[in-house]
This record gives sequence, structure tokens and C-alpha cells, in this order.
Amino acid sequence: MAGQGCGARRPTTACLTALLLVLVGLVGCGARADQPADTAAREIQGLLDRHARALLDRDQPGYLAAVDPSYAPTALTVFRRLATVPVGGWTYRLTGVDRTATDRVTVRADLGYRLDGHDKRPVTGARVLDLTERDGRWYVTGDRPAQGAPRHLWEQGDVATVRGARSLVLGVGQRPERLREIAAAADRAVPAVSAAWPVEWARDVVVLVPGSLAGMGELLGAPGDSYRGIAAVTTGETRGGADARADRVIVNPEAYGVLGEFGRQLVLTHETVHVATRAATTPSTPVWLSEGFADWVGYRDADRTAAQAAPELRRAVRAGEPPARLPDDPDFAFGGDAEALARAYEGGWLACELIADRWGETKLTDFYRAVGAHPGREGAVEKALQEVLDTTPEEFTADWREYLGKRLG
Repeated sequence: MAGQGCGARRPTTACLTALLLVLVGLVGCGARADQPADTAAREIQGLLDRHARALLDRDQPGYLAAVDPSYAPTALTVFRRLATVPVGGWTYRLTGVDRTATDRVTVRADLGYRLDGHDKRPVTGARVLDLTERDGRWYVTGDRPAQGAPRHLWEQGDVATVRGARSLVLGVGQRPERLREIAAAADRAVPAVSAAWPVEWARDVVVLVPGSLAGMGELLGAPGDSYRGIAAVTTGETRGGADARADRVIVNPEAYGVLGEFGRQLVLTHETVHVATRAATTPSTPVWLSEGFADWVGYRDADRTAAQAAPELRRAVRAGEPPARLPDDPDFAFGGDAEALARAYEGGWLACELIADRWGETKLTDFYRAVGAHPGREGAVEKALQEVLDTTPEEFTADWREYLGKRLG
């Protein structure tokens, strides 16, 4: 799991580090024996630039002009599916050219796309394209994700689009009413998150709903089974700053579908917190804080007791086995002990609730931002505890353990 502000549990998130798109030239290693690598690269880059422009302009003949007839049916399917997606930007940046035959090359490229009205910065992903040369011109014969890179939703099927007041939901293989319900939950989540996180953010969320768990895995570039039982994840670049790359909330239709109304709302609110706090969430932020804060916002106005929200941790406390420390990052990893994973989330939530209860909600958001603003993980929490809360890690851990006993005993 890469990035921060993420983890896993029933309705939780995972964050995947986005690739940086830089619209500059290319380093290549050759195309034809009689053609210099940089010349071939420039020709191919120009071809892909025209290909992208035609897609944005919805110019089907221009789009197919870059495509070999053998690949035209597949390319046309993608072109058609994207008609329902509000694409406002589409660019390729070549990163490598490999000759596979006298008249054939395989190129590596970063594809960046932006959703109009939703993304200030593009989502990027590594692609591999096959091209063939005929009569001095290059034509695309294949386009696929690089190994380990995610697929796009429109590569999985026809895309249905639902626009909410504060959300955009894109789905494949989903009933329209389910997509509308998700959009409504996302619309409710945005003001709830803004009330708890009074910091400038887009106040808008993009949700992707694939047709299956396997489809969810494809969107994340990982096996679907890795996310079994996980209702949703949030992807994004965890490096802080106002220009952080666009986030996507990706819903697991299987796990999300078995939740009740409260659980589904909690999922969307939790994930929306990660979108809102992206610029303040950095490698300095421990997972207990990013996940605990997301759950704290989700439960903030909910009619739920601590025993209802933290059943696994409550059992441990009542058995006389409370945790000795705050959860470490590895405690939030997917695929482990489900009960231990739940205790980690519950512990992070109650740590944030302790700060809000004792020091106030403003201090909690100040603490979150101070930790993320630290130049590195080492010392980040310690310094923020001292400067924002006037306490030490030892004192805070002791207070947290006492708080668990009061809330869950």
C-alpha cells in the first residue's frame, strides 16, 4: 500500500500514489534502423498529440486516422464509451521507445486525463502502446496499461454518468438507481466534511463504481481479492500541497451493496474526508491519524455510541487487554487479521475523538495540519503534540488508554 491517509476496514480507504505528469519531451532508444530515435519519438509524440486532440474534439475521423485498421474496432469502442464522460483534458507523454521489428515499435507513455469541472490537475497512469509504420507514417495497433498500472473504467464497459450537486458518479454495469443513491450520499458527505474540516478544498468528489470486485482491482492495479470486504477506497497522491493530483473514490459494489443506509453514508463521508484533506496529508502523517480523522468526521454527527462504533476494541478493553500503544501503519494493512484491523481503525478514531473532546475540534484540525506540514515522519507527531496540544507522546498515549477505558469499559 503506497501513500497515506488510507487503510482498510469495512468502509475505508487506500491511497495509491499518482504519477506526476510533465508535458515535456522524451528519451527513446530507437524505432527503425535507418531512423534516429529522437526523430521517431517526435513523430510518434506528434501522432499521439493529434490522436488526443481528436478525442477531446469528438472528431471520430481524426481519432481513427492515428489507428491501424486492425485496432480500429477497439479504439472506436473506447471513443464511444468516453462520449458519456466529461473529459476536459487528455495527453500522452512518451517515456520510452523500443523497436520490436523493422516497422514496429512499442512505446511507453504516461496518459493524463482530467474531468471537466472536477479536476484541477490530471489523473495519470502508465500505458504501453504498440505502433506499426507504413508508407512513412506510424499507426497505433494497441494500447494497454503498463504492468501493475490501473485500467480505466471505460475499458471495462459502457459508462453511465450521474451528476450530483457536489459529486460526479461514473459506473459500469450498475443500476441507475444505485448510482443516484451513491451521488446523493456523496452530496450529503461534502457539507458534513466541510463543517468538520474548515479548510479550503474543492468541495466536490468523483466516485467510480465498477461492475464487480475484480473490476475494482483493475481500477487499482491490484488483484480484486485484495479488497474483498472493503467497501471503498480513495486513490490520490499523498505528498501535500494545493496542486496535489485528483482523487477518485472507488466503490466495491459487492461490499458496499450489503451495507445498510448508515453504513453506506459512513463510507462516502469517510472517503470524502480523504479527498478534502489530501493537500494536508503527507508522508509525515501516520495512518492512525488520517484514518482516525476520517472516521471521526463520519461519526461526528451520527447517533452511535462508542460501543457500537468500536465493538472489537470494546471487547479487548473489557477482556482486560487494551492496546499498549497507538496503532502503527502496518496495523492497517490489507489481508491480515480482520479483528486486529478493526481495532486499529477504532483506536485511531478514539484518539481523534479524545483530541476533539479534550482540546476542541479546532485543535484537532490544527494538529492534523501541523503533523502533515512537518518535513518528515520522524518527530512529526511529537512536535505537533507539543506545539498544538502541549503534551508529549507518553502523556497522550496514557490519556488515550484511559479514554478507551472510559468510553468502552
